[in-house]
Amino acid sequence: MTAWQELARSTRRETGRPPAAAPERAADAQPAPPADPWPGSWQPLGARFRTAPDGGCGTNFALWAAGAEAVDLCLFAEDGTETRHRLTEQTFQTWHGYLPGVLPGTRYGYRVHGRWDPWTGARWNPAKLLLDPYARAIDGDYTSHDATCSAVRGWPEPDVADTVRDNRDSAPYVPRAVVVHDDDDWYDDQRPKTPWAETVLYEVHVRGFTMRHPEVPPELRGTYAGLAHPAAIAHLTRLGVTAVELLPVHHHVSEDHLQARGLTNYWGYNTLGYFAPHAGFSASGSRGGQVGEFKRMVRALHAAGIEVILDVVYNHTAEAGVMGPALSLRGIDNGGYYRLDRSRRGYADYTGCGNTLDTRQPHVVRLITDSLRYWVGEMGVDGFRFDLAAALARGHDGVEMHHPFLAAVSQDPVLSRVKLIAEPWDVGPGGYQVGGFPPLWAEWNDKYRDTVRDFWRGARPDVRELGYRLSGSSDLYQRGGRRPYASVNFVTAHDGFTLRDLVSYNRKHNEANGEQNRDGTDDNRSWNHGAEGETDDPAVRTLRRRQLANLLATLLLSGGVPMLTAGDELGRTQHGNNNAYCQDNETGWLDWSLLDDPEWSSLTDLVSRLVRLRRAHPVLRQRAFFSGRETVPGGQRDLAWFTPRGEQMTEADWFAPTAVLGMLLSGSAMSERDQRGRPLADDSFLLLVNAGAEPVPFALPGAPWADSYETVVDTAAPADGPGPHHPAPGSVLLGGRSLQLLRVPAPD
Repeated sequence: MTAWQELARSTRRETGRPPAAAPERAADAQPAPPADPWPGSWQPLGARFRTAPDGGCGTNFALWAAGAEAVDLCLFAEDGTETRHRLTEQTFQTWHGYLPGVLPGTRYGYRVHGRWDPWTGARWNPAKLLLDPYARAIDGDYTSHDATCSAVRGWPEPDVADTVRDNRDSAPYVPRAVVVHDDDDWYDDQRPKTPWAETVLYEVHVRGFTMRHPEVPPELRGTYAGLAHPAAIAHLTRLGVTAVELLPVHHHVSEDHLQARGLTNYWGYNTLGYFAPHAGFSASGSRGGQVGEFKRMVRALHAAGIEVILDVVYNHTAEAGVMGPALSLRGIDNGGYYRLDRSRRGYADYTGCGNTLDTRQPHVVRLITDSLRYWVGEMGVDGFRFDLAAALARGHDGVEMHHPFLAAVSQDPVLSRVKLIAEPWDVGPGGYQVGGFPPLWAEWNDKYRDTVRDFWRGARPDVRELGYRLSGSSDLYQRGGRRPYASVNFVTAHDGFTLRDLVSYNRKHNEANGEQNRDGTDDNRSWNHGAEGETDDPAVRTLRRRQLANLLATLLLSGGVPMLTAGDELGRTQHGNNNAYCQDNETGWLDWSLLDDPEWSSLTDLVSRLVRLRRAHPVLRQRAFFSGRETVPGGQRDLAWFTPRGEQMTEADWFAPTAVLGMLLSGSAMSERDQRGRPLADDSFLLLVNAGAEPVPFALPGAPWADSYETVVDTAAPADGPGPHHPAPGSVLLGGRSLQLLRVPAPD
C-alpha cells in the first residue's frame, strides 16, 4: 500500500458536491464527553473565570460559530491529556457552557463539527484543534505540519486538493488558549492623554529595543518587562517622545515558509490571537503571566508621560490561504469570518497574506471592536495604528468611508476617545486612500515620506510638493474638517531602509531573508552618496551624516505629527536589508554601542534638542492649517515662503527649478487661542533648506518680519547652544545640502 493510499483510508475525498447529510467519520467519531457543562451564559464571548451560583468557582465558555452543528470544548491537563466536553447550549449562534472547577491557568481549545463543503466555503473539520478567538493568553507555538491543514496538502490532483479533507489530529502542533483571571486594576495609573498636536511618535519593536541593551538585565531583554526597565525608559524620556508605537504585540506565529528556512516572523504581522499579548515577549511565562507583565509595562510608560499605541493587524490572520493551517477562525466558521471569492472555495485577498477578514459581517466588526475595547479598558493602551486599514473599510463595491467598521469605531464611547491611525492603503483595486479617511482618524502619510526623500536626494525639480508637506499637507487633510495632526509624517518606518541605510545604499540587500533578494520594495528613493554600503571615505561619511541631520530636522520641524523609527537616532543599520521582517537577530535589534561613538551619538542629541524645541514652541506644532493671509494690511502672515533673494514666493517661483526654499512661521500671527480664548503668541522661525550641492547666500526678510535672527540649527555646522545672530535685512550662507533654522524672538 502506498503512502497516499494509506492516507486516503482516513480521509474523506469529495469528487463532486457532497450529500447534504454526509456521515461523519474518523475524528468525528469520538466517545461521549465525560461530563455535561452547566448551561452558562452566551455572553461575554471567550473564557471568563467567575463565581458560580452555588458559591463555587469555575469558567464560562462562549464561542460564536453560526453554522456549526456541534462544538466540543477541549481541556488539557498538565501532562497534555485532552478531555472533551460537548457544549449543548446555543443562544444567538453562540455555543456556551459553564464548567465548575476550571481555574485560571487551564489550557483549552475547541473542536467544531459541521459540513465539509468547500464549494460553499464550509470547511468544518473536528480533527483540528482551534484557538478561541477571544483567548486572553496563549500557551505554546504553532509548528508547521501538514496535519494542521483542513485539506490534504500535496494531494496528487492539485486542482481538487483543497476539497479533500484531512482528518489527522492537529493538536500536537498548535497552541492552546489559557483561562485568565483579571485581578489587576488601574487605580494608580495616570494616562498621559497627550493632545494630538503635541504628540511625537516613536515606532519600536518590544523585543528588538532591549535585546542588546547593556543596562537591562539579561533575563528581561526582549520582553515587556525589559521595555519597562528604567534604563529603557530613560532613553525615551531623553529623546522627549510622547508615545511609543509598538510593532504587533497581539499573539502571532511564524509562517510555514519561514519555519522551513529556520527563520521566524520577527515583526509579528501574522496575528493569531487578537486579545492575547504575544507570549514570546514575556519574562513571566505563557500561562497568563504575559497579561500582567504587559499591564505593568503600560503603567511604567504612563508614569514617564509616555502613551502606548499598538500596531494592530485586523485585516488578515495567520491562517493564510485555503491550504494554510486551520488554527482558529477557518475551522470555527470559514465563510462567516473571511471574505470568500466568487467561487466560494478561495479567499478575496486584499492583504497579500492569503486571506482578508470580512468586516461586512456584524460579528467580525464585533470581534474587532471587542478586542480594541479590551486593550483600552483592561490593558491600558492609548490608541492604535491599523495595518492596511483600507482592507477594513472594504464594502461590496470597494473601499467605503461610511463603512460599518469605521462607523462603529467613530460612535464608540471608548474607541472614539483614543488615538486612531490608519495605514491608508491595501493591495486591492482602489486601495490607496491617503487623505481619504474621515475625521477622528490620523494617517500614515507616505506622500510626506516620498517627497522628503526625493527632495534631499535631489530628485525633485521644484519645491511645490515640499511646501505642502512642510506645512501640514493641507492638500490632503484640510477638507472634511480635519487638522494638520491627521498627517503622521515619517521618513522611515519598520518596513524599508533604516535612516542610515537610506543614505548608504542605492539597492536593497535582502539575501539573508532566503528569497533571492526578490522580497522588499525596489522603490527606495535612497542615495548612497558615492559608495554602496559602509565606507571609510571621510567625504562620503561627512555628507551622509549631514543628510541624516537634514532628514531628522525636516521631520521634526514639519507641520503634522512626526514619527521616528527606533534606532534612527542612533544611526542603526540593517546593512541594506529593507525587509527585515524575519531577522530576529542583530540585524533587527538596536545596537546601543552606537551611543559611545560621537559620530552617531550626536544624532541622538540633535533629535532630543529638536523635540524639546517643538514642545516649547506652539508655532512649530500648530493645531490649525495656515491661512497664508496678512493679519493686518502690510503686516505678517501666519505662513510665508521666501526665495534666496529674500522675496516672497510668486506663482512663477513655485514652478521654477530650484532646490532652495525658505519657510517663515510667524509666532505673532498665529490663529490659535489659549483656553481662555486669548490669541497665542510665540517666537517666529525661519526654516531654510538647500538640497543642492553648492552653498547659496540667502537674504533674510526684514520688516515687518524681523529686525534680527538667531541661528538655532545649522546641519552644515552642528553645534550645541545658540548660534550666531544675523541682522535683517542681511544674509546667511546656506551650505550645500544643509538646513538652517533661525529664530526671531517674540516682542516683550
